[in-house]
Amino acid sequence: MKAVWVSAFAPFDTIPVMEVASPQPAAGEVVIDVHAAEANYPDILVIEGKYQIKPPLPFSPGKCAAGIVSAVGTGVTSLKIGDRVAAQTEYGAFAEQLKVRAETCFAMPDTMPFDKAAALGLVYQTAWIALEDRAHFKRGEIVLVLGGSGGIGVASIQLAKALGASIVIAGIIGEGNEAVARQAGADHVVDLGEDNLRDRLREHIQTMTNGHGVDVVIDPVGGDANAAALRAMAWCGRMVIIGFASGTIPTIKANYLLVKNIAVTGLQWSDYRDHVPERVIEVQNNLFDFYLKGLIDPYISKKVPLDNFAEALALLRDGKAQGKIIIEVRATT
Repeated sequence: MKAVWVSAFAPFDTIPVMEVASPQPAAGEVVIDVHAAEANYPDILVIEGKYQIKPPLPFSPGKCAAGIVSAVGTGVTSLKIGDRVAAQTEYGAFAEQLKVRAETCFAMPDTMPFDKAAALGLVYQTAWIALEDRAHFKRGEIVLVLGGSGGIGVASIQLAKALGASIVIAGIIGEGNEAVARQAGADHVVDLGEDNLRDRLREHIQTMTNGHGVDVVIDPVGGDANAAALRAMAWCGRMVIIGFASGTIPTIKANYLLVKNIAVTGLQWSDYRDHVPERVIEVQNNLFDFYLKGLIDPYISKKVPLDNFAEALALLRDGKAQGKIIIEVRATT
């Protein structure tokens, strides 16, 4: 099979696509003929050996794929050859075939295209659990989403609206990104590249919320935007830190937490997959249901063939990715 193949941790644009042996399922595993895979910023860190989990060498990167089950290991009764599935994995999705544990696969709705199923993977799982499990979001609350034009951002905006947020504000940087955030459902957009962001973000949000502030902040960005968002939060607000796309890990000033009874928490989604897989299954079923009802719809800004995977990761590295970028391994029908 053809696969992105990491034999040594290195910059992603030096990694080859090559022919390697096809995987064989062990007990409890299945092999999927991959049609589409989701490109995510953590894929870069995994390839370069900078992620918190380092796969054993050699390996193929990629954390989410959609395709058709082509082989079934002993003991697997929940899936059969020919089933259309989406799969969540720690690595391995950037390949023509993916071997995974059967319990990490989710039966796709019959009418769902493979590219949409792949796009409803890591970022939508993360956004749902960030809102419901970590932020304890309640219908009618006001949500600020930093990085509102990226994968996590679009997913968080769509889900916040679908779950009943009264106002969703998107923080964006870059030309063309306002349109993406508004298409996702943002009621207001603020420019995170503005001068004196520390004060200006709070001023904007006070105006947009009639002085209330934001109840929930979803932050995959970090950096100066994090500190500015903290000052714009409402009493008893909750911030969920998901990542540091800005490249800067923020320092939280605890006095803000004390004065306004603010809670700041983090989210590492793969821990949910490993520790409470039943919750991940529930969330994925909810995501598929929301998609079928038209409440959410992944925005796929670009599709690239497997051979051009580095093009997708370069857009993520440079902060130029809008919505989701999909690796097309086979025809995504």
